[in-house]
Amino acid sequence: MSDSSGGSGDAGVPAVPAKAARARRAPAAGGRAARVRMSGKQRREQLLDVGRALFAERGYEATSVEEIAAKAGVSKPVVYEHFGGKEGLYAVVVDREMQLLMDMVTGSLTGGHPRELCEEAAFALLDYIETSTDGFRILVRDSPVAQSTGTFASLINDIATQVEDILGHEFKSRGYDAKLAPMYAQMLVGMVALTGQWWLDVRKPKKAEVVAHLVNLAWHGLEGMERRPQLVGRRKN
Repeated sequence: MSDSSGGSGDAGVPAVPAKAARARRAPAAGGRAARVRMSGKQRREQLLDVGRALFAERGYEATSVEEIAAKAGVSKPVVYEHFGGKEGLYAVVVDREMQLLMDMVTGSLTGGHPRELCEEAAFALLDYIETSTDGFRILVRDSPVAQSTGTFASLINDIATQVEDILGHEFKSRGYDAKLAPMYAQMLVGMVALTGQWWLDVRKPKKAEVVAHLVNLAWHGLEGMERRPQLVGRRKN
């Protein structure tokens, strides 16, 4: 004879009402992931990871707080509690990626022959793209938010400022006008950055080969520079 309470009928085992058992097995409404108890710090990191992935895949405008909350298995107020909204979450994601990329590139400019420094800086950018693809996709998009660290363009400018010190020394030793070093630094860093954006999707040739060709163009272009370049076409201004 079955237990009228809906339990298993086993001796010594408390009966579980059938309705409660069904509710326990039922998925969360709207397909939301089951909420996992976390510390405030853990929840913040989880929301940053979820937001970073969504921003990389869909962009800032196409990503909603509802999606972020659903992916994280929390309610919208939890997102607002940690970041004040989508804009605050996005700003933290971007600031972190900017700092990571800046640290990787500046850490590569630590001495050695100037050509080797060019190689290491190019490797640093491609390493970042390879290991933090989502982050780079976010950085190179036009951002609707003013971040405390600035924009991708300002980051490139900061890197160029460090490169110009290296170029300035080389220019002086080779008899070139050192005042032009900032302009050439922008050219070199811009070339590497744009190549990195292209390589982000194609991933061919291999990283080391891309670096070799980048430095080949940059180094031999600098090696063969004229001290006073002149235009050869009809247009002069």
